Amino acid sequence: MKQNKSNRLLLFYLLFFCVAFFSKITAQQVSLSGNVFSNDKKPLEGAVITLYPSHTTAITNKEGHFYFNKLALDSKRMTIKHPDYVHYEVKISLDKNMTQLPDVFLTPEIKQLQEVVIKDSYEARRKKEESLNIEVVNSSFIQRNLGGSLMQSLQRIPGVKTISIGSGGSKPLIRGLGFNQVVVVENGIRHEGQQWGADHGLEIDQYSVNRVEIIKGPSSFIYGSDAIGGAINIKPVPVPAKHTFGGSADFTAKSNNEQFGGSLNLFGRNENWFFDTRITSMEYGDYRVPTDTVHVYNYAVPLYKNHLRNTAGRELDLHASFGYATEKFKSVVYMSNVYTKSGFFANAHGLEPRKVDAAIHDKSSRDVLLPSQEVTHTKISNTTNFQAGNHRMETQIGFQKNFRREWSHYVNHGYMPPVYPEDMYAPQDLERQYDKEVFSAAFKDEFSIANHQLTFGVNAEQQQNTIDGWSFLIPAFKQFNAGLFLYDKIQLNDLWLLHGAVRFDYGSIKIKQYTDWFESQITTNNETNSAYLNRSENLDRKFDNFSWSAGVNYTPGKLSLKANAGTSFRMPIAKELASNGVNYHYFRFEKGNPDLSPERSYQLDLGLEWQESKWSIQLSPFFNYFPNYIYLNPTSKLDVYYGAGNQVFEYEQSRVMRYGGELQTKFQFHKNISAEILAEYLYAEQVSGNKKGYTLPFSPPASVLFGLTYNPEIKNVTDTYFTIDYRVTAAQNQIVPPEKKTAASQVFNLAMGTKVKTGKQELAISLQVQNLFNTRYLNHTSFYRLIELPEAGRNIILSLKIPFIIHQ
Repeated sequence: MKQNKSNRLLLFYLLFFCVAFFSKITAQQVSLSGNVFSNDKKPLEGAVITLYPSHTTAITNKEGHFYFNKLALDSKRMTIKHPDYVHYEVKISLDKNMTQLPDVFLTPEIKQLQEVVIKDSYEARRKKEESLNIEVVNSSFIQRNLGGSLMQSLQRIPGVKTISIGSGGSKPLIRGLGFNQVVVVENGIRHEGQQWGADHGLEIDQYSVNRVEIIKGPSSFIYGSDAIGGAINIKPVPVPAKHTFGGSADFTAKSNNEQFGGSLNLFGRNENWFFDTRITSMEYGDYRVPTDTVHVYNYAVPLYKNHLRNTAGRELDLHASFGYATEKFKSVVYMSNVYTKSGFFANAHGLEPRKVDAAIHDKSSRDVLLPSQEVTHTKISNTTNFQAGNHRMETQIGFQKNFRREWSHYVNHGYMPPVYPEDMYAPQDLERQYDKEVFSAAFKDEFSIANHQLTFGVNAEQQQNTIDGWSFLIPAFKQFNAGLFLYDKIQLNDLWLLHGAVRFDYGSIKIKQYTDWFESQITTNNETNSAYLNRSENLDRKFDNFSWSAGVNYTPGKLSLKANAGTSFRMPIAKELASNGVNYHYFRFEKGNPDLSPERSYQLDLGLEWQESKWSIQLSPFFNYFPNYIYLNPTSKLDVYYGAGNQVFEYEQSRVMRYGGELQTKFQFHKNISAEILAEYLYAEQVSGNKKGYTLPFSPPASVLFGLTYNPEIKNVTDTYFTIDYRVTAAQNQIVPPEKKTAASQVFNLAMGTKVKTGKQELAISLQVQNLFNTRYLNHTSFYRLIELPEAGRNIILSLKIPFIIHQ
């Protein structure tokens, strides 16, 4: 114990010594800024400026401005690249008095037949900077692949899947890991909802998303606990250009669930002050599946007009941000409130699926009856960036509140009274309520020393979670997490880039005792008595962890190679430590284990990319080992107190091995025709424990997507595309009970769109036809897969985006 404390103190001293030392020796560096314009003096956004030999890069903002924090005096050459302009290169000689470069004017480039832009410059730069496998998508990608939720819109990316909850909600899976194993960050703040439940979706408005970075693989050295499977980083919307006032309007309609809705955005800025607002509203009905009958645990449930009764819902989202920005300082306040109300499939909730009044539910496909869920997620945060000498520092503070209620008719089970008590503390239809409040703070310092780009960070988060309702699954608890890290990126030369990171984390969780509100009968020594049973005892656990990561990038011309090895960890959550109740969505009794140790992960990631003018290929294999993976194990026990003999599932730990990878290839047959192949494969096996030899729950099967895109040149319109996707998904025969094997499937999707110029603005129109042939197939990672419910039938999605500038 004393040795562990000594190691932790040594690590703290080492990190702070490094920061102090690096800060002291940066006096021989200079700051540098400049502006990039077109030859008609319009500012160019998105130009990539690179300095050599340090290979340091920056990107221009909407005013065409770029800024380097600190540079070594040995910088000799500067290049500027923009996809629509001629490549610019100049020799430079820096001295301590140089802070501003002369304005640069780029000449438009005439596109030749052989030129093919396969990736935008930002995505290519981010991939070459990171040794982890990372995917970057923007708002245009989301509009082209618009689904019922943000995660459903990202499913085209290999290695990314969702656990779908009907048509309006889903949660992410990255290489088969999800729930509390994947961190979601929005505007720099970790999104904290009730992510432990398969029926709990992300409270994220996809219309407000500007750019998403998806890290495949352990990311604990930056994001801390829960990033053991990867991270989804939703980047903030860029600050508006100076002296502008404008916005955009989005409209969406979907045929399958008769959804209609839209989003209105307004933004503006004077010299330094700016604001950005958005309101999103949508309403949808019961979605349709290509079958007229489903079987809920051997009970045949007929579906009226193929509608999945009571899966309708509605959503109302409000966003606002405002702040102040100068060349060296920016402070932004973000505020949002996301509200959703949606129904659960009425025949698949509760202890008795037969007791459903089909006539009431089938009377309308747009009403939300019981059972249902209602979620309000509120966020308030501030992010401030500022320069101090050689350091670019960032502070973040945030508050969020996730208020979730699950409504259902009172169902007495076990020894619960047949009639709901009038003096009960919770409303009769309030099955469960979860109320989470989170306070967070973080500090990050980025600085460079010669060819070292260093980042030091520290963060802390305090959660308080309370519960309510007549049903119990997890107790109330408090949780605290804190960590600090040091990350070094070393540019050896134009070809080699090294990465190294260390992180220390501390966490604690305090779980409260919970006692039943009704008496149960207990028989001891042939004597039967009534007592209020304890479902949860007071529990206080503390955890700490040291993790590391090391990587390398090698980019000789058209070839790019990368490798990364590291460790990650995850604290066990309240559900895993102390759950003790019936999960109605799965018709089972779940019991936690208070003695669980934190999950640890060891992973090796590799990456290979070759890019030619007309084709590219990217391969991303990985190997992953868990010495103590946490899983829910079905036992031979039956619940005798709280249900009709439900099987008891208990949380346990085992060793797990996982490996797989993703393949992406693209080829330009003709200047207007391109094709791509997106494939993924995952193998997971438990190598110890009661489920030795089995895979892991929700393990996605292998799949490959063949895409063909036609980009015609049509007068008066731009960015026109016609795409057909053919996805082949293999059978999933590797399962862990009570999962069922899933048959192979083949699905076609169509997408088309264009931009029409009206005045100075471009109106964007997109149309999708998902599941073109109304194919009946099962999704192994679906929330409703357990009852063999097929995926949604044919769905036509029309989307219209109208940007406008009122003043510029």
